[in-house]
Amino acid sequence: MAQEINSPFRYAGGKFYARKLIIEHIPEHTYYIEPFAGGASIFFAKEKVVGNWLNDIDEDLINCLKVIRDTPGKLIARLEGEVATKERHAYYKNIYNPKTKLERAVRWFYVNRTSYSGIMNMQNCYWGYGEKYSMRPENWPRNILRTSAKLQKVKFTSLDFEKIVSEAPDDSFLFIDPPYFNADQKKFYAYSFKKDDHFRLSKILRKHSTRLKFLLTYDDNPEVRELYEWAHAMHEKQWNYTINRTDDQKNGTSKKGARYKGHELFIVNYSSEKQKPLFSYQLNSHELIEQA
Repeated sequence: MAQEINSPFRYAGGKFYARKLIIEHIPEHTYYIEPFAGGASIFFAKEKVVGNWLNDIDEDLINCLKVIRDTPGKLIARLEGEVATKERHAYYKNIYNPKTKLERAVRWFYVNRTSYSGIMNMQNCYWGYGEKYSMRPENWPRNILRTSAKLQKVKFTSLDFEKIVSEAPDDSFLFIDPPYFNADQKKFYAYSFKKDDHFRLSKILRKHSTRLKFLLTYDDNPEVRELYEWAHAMHEKQWNYTINRTDDQKNGTSKKGARYKGHELFIVNYSSEKQKPLFSYQLNSHELIEQA
C-alpha cells in the first residue's frame, strides 16, 4: 500500500533530494526508527511498516509532530486565516509567547514553513517565503491532514540517540542522519552535535550492530571513514539539490535557489543491494513546490 508523501516541514540538511537513493538501499523490515528525525523525509517517503519510532532532541519539533498526529483539527483551526508575511513571521519568531502544547505547535509550524530553508535556530532564522515557490497557507490544512494520517500509531520521543539505539527492538532498521562531522551546526540547528557525540554514535552502533540494521548518512571525509572502518560497507553517493528559494531572506533580496551536488557516504552494516523503486509515480512540479 503506497503511502509516500512529503515531509510537512522544511528542514536544513534534510534528505528530500536524496530520498530515492536512500530508499533503494533500505532492506525489508517491520520496525523502523529515526534517532535524528528532523524533517523525517525518509519516513514520509517510504511505505509505513508495523512499528515506527521517530526521535529528535528538539522537543518543539516533536511536540509539533504529536499535535499534528493527535489534534490536527485544532492546529488547522488556529492557523486558519493566517497569511505568509514578513511581519507575521517576525511576530511568531520574536513576540508570540506560547503557553500550551498547541500554541507551541502553531509557532513552530508557522515559523518553519516561512523561514529560509527551514532553519529553526532563532539566531539564524530569517524570513524566506516565496509566493511562487513555497506552500501557501491555504494549502497547510491539506498538508497537516495527510501528515496526521501517516503519523497514526507512530512513537515519538525526544531523547539522546544512545537511548534510542540501546532500546531499539531486535531486528529493527534504523535510518540515521546525524549532523555532518565537519559542519558549522550552530548556524542551522537549535541543538549542536559535538565531536564526542560522533564518537559516541559510532561506539553505540558497533555495540548493537549484530542485532540491528542501519543506514547511516555522513559527509565523506577521512575521519568518518576511519570511525566506521568496522562497518560492512560504505557507498559514495551524489545527487543534485537546491537550497530552498526565498523572496527575502536576511538582506531583503529576491533570488532563486542555487543548485548544488550532494556528496555523502551511505554507511551500512548489511549487504546493501538496490531495493525496490521509491515511487510508483514521478514527482511533479506541484509536489516539488510543496516541499519548498
